[in-house]
Amino acid sequence: MKNVLAIYPGSFDPVTNGHLDLIERGAKIFDRLVVSILRNFDKEPLFTIDERVEMLREVTRPWANVEIDVFSGLLVDYARLREANVILRGIRAVSDYEYELQMAMMNRKLNKEVETVFMMPAVSYSFLSSRLVREIAHLGGPITGLVPTVVEERLRAKIL
Repeated sequence: MKNVLAIYPGSFDPVTNGHLDLIERGAKIFDRLVVSILRNFDKEPLFTIDERVEMLREVTRPWANVEIDVFSGLLVDYARLREANVILRGIRAVSDYEYELQMAMMNRKLNKEVETVFMMPAVSYSFLSSRLVREIAHLGGPITGLVPTVVEERLRAKIL
């Protein structure tokens, strides 16, 4: 049997319960799951890379086969470097699907050895995004249940 390594890439700024839903389910499907934070120099994140790594390590502790990493550049180059077989992506809506399909097809063109697997989040997280969580927190709204408790605490501390 093959040892399947999947990469779940994203900004995770911050990690949400929707992300954790996919991580938990991905950890059950794949032998190893690398949650990889994209170092995007074009965006101004709320949390630093180190802060996001810390939060992700803390909230993914229950899954021994989950690792946290950081990458920049092309995802397919990173997948080749890590010898990954799969890219895991979440799809919440049709608009996500159109974008993700385009990315998956381009990734396949660039590296035929890596498959993209799409997962839908639980219905209760189908509307959730890091951007919305940041916006709600900035406006003083309730974020309990949208992010893990440790992330909520860090988010409140960062914004106040």
